[in-house]
Amino acid sequence: MKILIKVLIVEDDPMVAALNKRYVEHMDDFIIAGMAKNTDEAMAHLLNEDIDLMLLDVYMPGGNGLDFLKQIREQNKDVDVILITAASEIAQVQQSLRFGAVDYLIKPFEFDRFQGALHQYKNNHYQLNDKTQVNQKQLDQLLRKNNDREKEQEKLNELPKGLTKNTLLTIHEVIQSRDSEAFSTEEIAAASNISRVSVRKYLKFLSSIDYLEETLDYGVGRPIYQYRIRKSNQNKIAPYL
Repeated sequence: MKILIKVLIVEDDPMVAALNKRYVEHMDDFIIAGMAKNTDEAMAHLLNEDIDLMLLDVYMPGGNGLDFLKQIREQNKDVDVILITAASEIAQVQQSLRFGAVDYLIKPFEFDRFQGALHQYKNNHYQLNDKTQVNQKQLDQLLRKNNDREKEQEKLNELPKGLTKNTLLTIHEVIQSRDSEAFSTEEIAAASNISRVSVRKYLKFLSSIDYLEETLDYGVGRPIYQYRIRKSNQNKIAPYL
């Protein structure tokens, strides 16, 4: 019989914490060992319980998750960490990896991505804990699984054929300057000095990943597509820039 993987959720937003808890409860071989609203509560759990995996937010009142991750590494706390946060800045991602985070999930995320992260962790956890030592072949297999998952994620984040990162960045900067205003293909084409046909392709792509909301304005004359940034989905574009 396998020993269950004990999970500590560190999240100050009650609704997000409840969602993460429900996600974990849908996974085999995991059990919720504790819930913490801040780093002080999280440390109390680590001192009093054997925690295998911590799902850690970054932005919390009274304590930053990355600072906390650094602290527990300095104290040699034996716990694995997956960051689950809206923080998508490259510097923070790199810092979390240097401090030994095993994965990094950017809010909002789909259950499939969450499930994949925990499945990968579970496979590595059991394979390593079932052995007192590993040979090079076994270690390469474990590391290759991580690399394969990263390659799959990179492939998912590739731009469609015909679109380029530089042009997307230019269009994105123009869109950002519009803030919450609605805009048309023609307006973005004029502001970016890019052809209307090309701009249309990029706006369609950004709508397909739910970064933009697309509506059809029937007004006077021919219908015109209008776009607006989905405020709750602003992180959707980050992997493509």
